[in-house]
Amino acid sequence: MERKKELKQLYKETEIKAGVYQIKNIKNQMTFVGSTRNLKTLNGKKFELEMGTSTNKRLQEEWNQYGKDAFVFEVLEILKKKKDGYFDEKNELKKLEEKWLNKLQPYGDIGYNQEKSS
Repeated sequence: MERKKELKQLYKETEIKAGVYQIKNIKNQMTFVGSTRNLKTLNGKKFELEMGTSTNKRLQEEWNQYGKDAFVFEVLEILKKKKDGYFDEKNELKKLEEKWLNKLQPYGDIGYNQEKSS
């Protein structure tokens, strides 16, 4: 029981990191780029796909078709937080995600993202 308490405390003390990630289909090289304020939630994304409940229909269809071994989850960049002064984490994370969307262009035939209309 003591080990369980130690692990729980360690989990609580672990710094929550925000960042941008990609889910890549290694069979056809298609990618999905997303961001989260807690990179620990990537396991939740994997769980959604395994349960068939992802809101990204195309990604879900290919997960079902190719299987989980055809996909890799990668952190592309961790958001660097300012130590002092005001820091709008949500806005900065959105900018970081846009940077990666512009760089990788995961739309159409090469990605699972939907282009946002201006």
